Amino acid sequence: MALIPCQVLRVAILLSYCSILCNYKAIEMPAHKTYGGSWKFLTFIDLVIQTVFFGICVLTDLSSLLTRGSGSQEQERQLKKLISLRDWMLAVLAFPIGVFVVTAFWSIYMYDREMVYPKLLDNFIPAWLNHGMHTTVVPFILIEMRTAHHQYPSKKYGIAAVSTFAFGYILWVCWVHHVTGIWVYPLLAHIGPGAKIAFFGIATILMNLLYLLGEVVNNYIWDTQKSMEESKERPKLE
Repeated sequence: MALIPCQVLRVAILLSYCSILCNYKAIEMPAHKTYGGSWKFLTFIDLVIQTVFFGICVLTDLSSLLTRGSGSQEQERQLKKLISLRDWMLAVLAFPIGVFVVTAFWSIYMYDREMVYPKLLDNFIPAWLNHGMHTTVVPFILIEMRTAHHQYPSKKYGIAAVSTFAFGYILWVCWVHHVTGIWVYPLLAHIGPGAKIAFFGIATILMNLLYLLGEVVNNYIWDTQKSMEESKERPKLE
């Protein structure tokens, strides 16, 4: 895809996330006023991650346009840093956390929505906003992966980073329960200590598997495109 269409697309996605965040924060929900506020929900944390990520994507595009043809080595270094940050965020946070939120939410929702998204929330959160938080995340990420090649870190470093995030959030959820006596997600109130440990362990493993999946998808998209470009450039035999 050409640079300008990709740039416009990223701006549109960034603006959509800003709109979703603003509308979500404007909702007068009791849970927003308790300990931890919106930050105790992984969905909200993911929205912030996606917004920051696409903000960096837009900033990278702008920097690329401004440095094109300038010949400044310092500007080139700064651009490379932005690209590295963009690629790191996609690999370690945006893709695995985003896909995990969508997968976990809809899986539990279809089994028993009261465990993750009680029907009472329909009175506060409109359907379009729910899909903005729990559905469109995946297509937006796939669009970004298709429009730009992203360099993944080493598997050892990437898995360590994803595991650190997962462990940190688990500790945060446990701390909120310790302070308030209430679990962030109703599901956790219905299972025993052993099941909770298993649940947290499976969630961490799934996030790491999604990190690996993201790398596979990224490589597949760009290896396929490279093969297509090479086949077009190869002279035809008469």
